[in-house]
Amino acid sequence: MSLLVAIEGADGAGKATAAENVKAALLARGLSATVISFPRYKDTVGGVTLGEFLSGRMPVPVTPQAAAVLYGLDRFESVAVIAEAAKAHDVVVFDRYIPSNMVYQASKVKPEESVALMRWIYALETEAFAVPAPDLSIYLDTPLDAAQRLMKLKDKRSYTDRQYDEHEADMALQRAVRLNYSAIAELGLSGPWRTVQTIKDDQLRAPLEIASEIVDLVIHRLCELRDHKSASQIASRA
Repeated sequence: MSLLVAIEGADGAGKATAAENVKAALLARGLSATVISFPRYKDTVGGVTLGEFLSGRMPVPVTPQAAAVLYGLDRFESVAVIAEAAKAHDVVVFDRYIPSNMVYQASKVKPEESVALMRWIYALETEAFAVPAPDLSIYLDTPLDAAQRLMKLKDKRSYTDRQYDEHEADMALQRAVRLNYSAIAELGLSGPWRTVQTIKDDQLRAPLEIASEIVDLVIHRLCELRDHKSASQIASRA
């Protein structure tokens, strides 16, 4: 049984670094793991189109619902890739996953419409597109000022030459994203959530320290699911 783990957070939260460090730490503990990053900008129709959108090259307006479909399409085209990874590894770590789509699009509508839109996106991806839901979502809680510093250190992206893409440059969106991540975690939308603070005593925590905390949460969740499966098997034989 493979555990699907979504590493989530606003832009600049350190998701890519955390995902790779978590993979390395899991391998060191004897578990097989891999990382899949979304969007897959060069590998899917959805991903290529999202690159155009985020770079500001889209010639037509993109509504939150249309953007949600594009992000979902990227994962719909990746269902076989996800299944192969889950078959081959104990843990599949996602650098952004379904919750990211839910939160970002919900941050573009009125606050009173956000939860309904997040539920709609979750159903779109998991039901209409048959994308597997995460078994655990980790929210990297990073204050906006720290995230802005980290965004400046990002490597050059494949889809834009600009320092910030359309989402990263929108500070109002970035603030709303943080509020919606807190809401989605509190409501438990898209499965169980755990929050990991990336700042301690006004200082950015060491990446390996953050990864170690996440790995402990992942292993705990693995044990929970395996215990539940064993209990179900025993019950079915009774």
